[in-house]
Amino acid sequence: MRNYSAVSHRQPTSEPLIHHQAEVFKALGHPGRTAMVHALRDGPVCACELAQAAGLEPSTASRHLTVLRHAKLIADERRGQQIFYRLVSPCILSFADCLDRIEAGDEG
Repeated sequence: MRNYSAVSHRQPTSEPLIHHQAEVFKALGHPGRTAMVHALRDGPVCACELAQAAGLEPSTASRHLTVLRHAKLIADERRGQQIFYRLVSPCILSFADCLDRIEAGDEG
């Protein structure tokens, strides 16, 4: 059994931070967007490859990339005719890895 007593001694999380966290969770709430985040694990990827990784049409992928950008999870950079995206907060992948461990039955 875990000891959760340390949580009660923390400062309360601010309302703006809670709203931002909710926005991040919402942004990750679509399988296509989550697939895009995973596709960015190893570095910048062009929009066309992200669409393929998510199994989406380019126009649909563009809308999903906008959601991820507004949640401050990704940033874009134009390189000639292509737009490349990168993770702004790669720590989100640690959270994804944590979820993988829970799914595998290892909650520690």
